[in-house]
Amino acid sequence: MNNAGVKSGCDIVTEIKESSEMQAEDIPEEIIGEVGEDISAENQTTQEPLSDGKKGKKKKSKKSKSSFDFDHYVKKILIYVEIFKKIPYVLIGDKIKARKESYENLQTQLNQARIPISHEMYISNAIFYSLVAGIVGALVGLFLTYTVVVLVGLPEQLTNLTFSPRFAWLLSFKEIFVGFFITGIFIVGMGGVVYALFMLLPGFQASERKAKIDMQLPYAVTFMYALSKGGMNIIDVFRAIARSEDTYGEVSKEIDAIVRDMDYFGHDLRTALSNASDTTPSDRFQDLMYNLLTVIDSGGNIPNYFRDKSEQYLIKAEVDQKGFLETLGLLAESYVTAFVAGPLFIIIMGVMMAVMGSGTTTMVYAIIYAVLPIGSVMFVVMISIITPTELGEPKLLPTTETLDHGIPDVPANLKQVYDEEGELVDETDEKVRNRGYFTDFIKSKKSLALKSIALNPLKPMLKEPLTTLVITIPLALFVVLMPMLMNMNRIRNPAFFVDFIDDKIVLALFIIIIPLSIFHEIKSRRKRKLENSFPDFMKKLASTNETGMTLRDSIRLMAKSDTDTLSKEIRKIWHDIFWGLEINDALIRFANRLRTQVVTRSLSLITKANESSGDIGEVLLVAARDAASEQGMKRERAMSMMIYIVIIYISFFVFVGVIFVISTTFLTEMAEAGQQMAESGSSSGGFLGSFDLEAYTRLFKHASIIQGMSSGLMAGAMGEGNVMSGLKHSVIMVAIGYAIFTLFV
Repeated sequence: MNNAGVKSGCDIVTEIKESSEMQAEDIPEEIIGEVGEDISAENQTTQEPLSDGKKGKKKKSKKSKSSFDFDHYVKKILIYVEIFKKIPYVLIGDKIKARKESYENLQTQLNQARIPISHEMYISNAIFYSLVAGIVGALVGLFLTYTVVVLVGLPEQLTNLTFSPRFAWLLSFKEIFVGFFITGIFIVGMGGVVYALFMLLPGFQASERKAKIDMQLPYAVTFMYALSKGGMNIIDVFRAIARSEDTYGEVSKEIDAIVRDMDYFGHDLRTALSNASDTTPSDRFQDLMYNLLTVIDSGGNIPNYFRDKSEQYLIKAEVDQKGFLETLGLLAESYVTAFVAGPLFIIIMGVMMAVMGSGTTTMVYAIIYAVLPIGSVMFVVMISIITPTELGEPKLLPTTETLDHGIPDVPANLKQVYDEEGELVDETDEKVRNRGYFTDFIKSKKSLALKSIALNPLKPMLKEPLTTLVITIPLALFVVLMPMLMNMNRIRNPAFFVDFIDDKIVLALFIIIIPLSIFHEIKSRRKRKLENSFPDFMKKLASTNETGMTLRDSIRLMAKSDTDTLSKEIRKIWHDIFWGLEINDALIRFANRLRTQVVTRSLSLITKANESSGDIGEVLLVAARDAASEQGMKRERAMSMMIYIVIIYISFFVFVGVIFVISTTFLTEMAEAGQQMAESGSSSGGFLGSFDLEAYTRLFKHASIIQGMSSGLMAGAMGEGNVMSGLKHSVIMVAIGYAIFTLFV
């Protein structure tokens, strides 16, 4: 007999089944589709002759056992996992629904983060995974309990405990209490951490989306202004920007939600805008949509509204950058204090204490090999988190005409066809002749491709610097491993092994990072030059358009000049137009060659405006203003951070200089004094007794190399917002530190 309010086993199973059907969208579609295909395959019967039936079945069975069973069971396990994830929802779903007000903030964050799940099911998943983590924590706790109690043994502080006679019996179970304590800590710790991460994840993703929306909003509003200025109605403007996700990122997703509300849910524009205002994580986007409602209701001028908002958001972006630069400056000063000056002081103090016999070098080793690299990585990650998110290299924009310059294939109608006896059929002289033309053409294309690679073998590395790792990493491993294999008998002594491997590791490090930094800098500088010249290109187009020249004539005029880095690319635009391409396609091909956000965004704006209206003079001015504004903010960051990069260099030189002086003066004198005391046979109670000058010199060399690598990456993250841009600083600092301790110590 079931008690009231307690669900029976049949009810729970029924509700899980119903929940699984209702929440079918939570199960990946590919899993459902593949499982359905497998079930269909199982139900199919082979239509073979009766005499071969057994043989056919055996073949099918062998195939099933060899290549089907594993995937089939994996899919089944995934489905069962999805069902088990819903058990907490079935058990406590009613209680969660009853406390809906308590989880209102969570549901809002889920909507803002675009996580397509209800808060009830999300909490169910959180509980499920926290329980799994708790079980894993229990296993880890039991393993540690066995290790501590059985293998290692309890410490003396626990074995020598004494209690009053009344509680003395507890000492007989101290191992059990220790086991419960360790296991409980891991269960609560791992389960609680997983549940806390689940609860924090929606808010974190919503904050990330807010930052991305605020960053792209000025340019997206400019795009909307250009299209509405050309006569496009507001709904078509929204559709156009919703299709431009590769250019405007999260803003396009927010606009796409408005279009979806109108197309699929039958809402009018006003309701869709109101819904977008309520669910967006960005206050600025909410302000844009709310005021747009007012403009629509009052019959105001929508293009002018978008123009004013674009200027307003650009000003806010500049203000945000100033605050961000102040934060970067604070982080730079904190880094120099905490991970350059601080470790230097602790290293000096630790060495002094060790030399005097009143301490050990453990603290010095911990600072050099753990605190310096880990602390620097933490600062770099922190800067990456607070840095406004870059969308990276934009995707290729589509063109109306596709020009394929790859190696073609022989058409199907010209390929050789054989009959059942292996004889050629339908072979004519004309077919042979045309196939020969294609074959010769393919050979010439392959020859040109090989010549292009031979003439410019570094092109793949210039296009993608990480390609260098394919060559440099195997070469670096060869440089390290080959000498080790050749000197295996000599490097068995640990001290000799460290001396032997030091130079090889530094050389391998240089082999990896020097080519990578060189090609990255070549690509980055080319990109900066093109982006710096692009606003002037836009302004020239706008000025010539104001005189009455068409966009085609403006490009033809500018192609005749050779004034900056873009001149070669402008001539390519004109060649495309001259050979019959449309202007929009020529401009899009230009954007696809440069592959930078500012160029892609501006040219996408111009081509869309050119499609909606031939009057693009004001659009060109707006595009030039936006491009100039973005480049101005980048230059401001570079100039503001230059002083902190210099400070990092100075602090590194101070670090290396101090430990160099200590190595060549103080430690040398201490080593000589220790040798004299040893020769005289006097005893100092440990003072200078086990002093090893070579060990300390090696330790300081490692400290200078690690500090140089860390400081260089930090300089790149601060100055240019890219860790790879710090590789050049790391190469310089590591080379200086290594040269000082190799040549002069």
